[in-house]
Amino acid sequence: MATLASTVSAGIEGRSERAELWAGTLLTPLRLIIGWTYFSAFWRRLILDNKLLPDQPGYIGEKFNHFLPNAFLIQPAIEFFVTQPALLWWKLVVFTIVEGLVGLALMLGLFTRAMGIATSLLALGILLGAGWLGTTCLDEWQIGSLGVGGGLVFAFAGGGRFSLDRRLAARFGEGGPRFAAWARGLAPGEAPFWGKLVVAASVFAFGLTLLTNQVFHNGVWGELHNKSIRPVVELSNTRLRDDALTVQLYRVEGADVYGSFAIGVRVLDESDAVAVEWFAADLAQLSPDAIANRYVAKIKPGVHSLVLPLGAKADVTLHHPALRGLHAGDYRVELLDISGLSWTTPLRVPSSEQALGERQS
Repeated sequence: MATLASTVSAGIEGRSERAELWAGTLLTPLRLIIGWTYFSAFWRRLILDNKLLPDQPGYIGEKFNHFLPNAFLIQPAIEFFVTQPALLWWKLVVFTIVEGLVGLALMLGLFTRAMGIATSLLALGILLGAGWLGTTCLDEWQIGSLGVGGGLVFAFAGGGRFSLDRRLAARFGEGGPRFAAWARGLAPGEAPFWGKLVVAASVFAFGLTLLTNQVFHNGVWGELHNKSIRPVVELSNTRLRDDALTVQLYRVEGADVYGSFAIGVRVLDESDAVAVEWFAADLAQLSPDAIANRYVAKIKPGVHSLVLPLGAKADVTLHHPALRGLHAGDYRVELLDISGLSWTTPLRVPSSEQALGERQS
């Protein structure tokens, strides 16, 4: 009786092992493609072109800064790094190397289950940080959500027949060195399909997909929106002293591949009449000392305008002799974009007595 039970058990285990082996084998094209997408990040940034040079165009740190305005849950971490350029560089170097190692190992099928989990974690960071970006097809949200799901698939299915895990398991069997034993423990057929864990991971991944789709794009209910289509600049913290107007500019929406181009700034009185105005040429000739940037992505004068990259925040100071003649009252500062869009923020000009009291305090 015991022998019969053992035989039945062995048969069941054998079928289970073969099913897992075929599950990983059938997913070989997906494993190679997902592995390349992560390895290619390392390949692009260090081999084809060095994108880890902070002072060069295309620095990946600026791309990371683009995530900041509408990231989900991880905004404080992103803001910390973009205000610490040296730490940001190290973070990007480590992240790039990790992406390269995970992608290469996934393509080779080495420690496939562990690399699947690592893939999901890398994709989770992309999803939460950049899931709102994408001018046409919600690009980064799709990449992030599919990366999370794809990584979980390999965490459960393994690498299949055409993987180094399988070769190591076949070569060393049960008595190999510790390294081989670790590989064998992560190889197809060595771990069951843990049904409850698969269901829990699937519910998590699907719930995360729906949640982020709604948060970033109203993709589940409500009016669909895409924050990458047109630029939005927030104006705040206006300050007036003598002939100098300081206003904080923060570009929070629009495509990440090009800036918002400011061609004018105006001070409007209560009747919407223009009291003071700066034109495109004035903004293009601003001194770097007049722009106090907060992050890695920097607002700077362009050839014909003031250029505001996505995620850039700066206090911009503008001088004009007419500012001294403004009467006390409520005004608005308006920023004009080359697209025809404009954004405003209040400006209160105190009376001479109020201004004196503020300076003394």
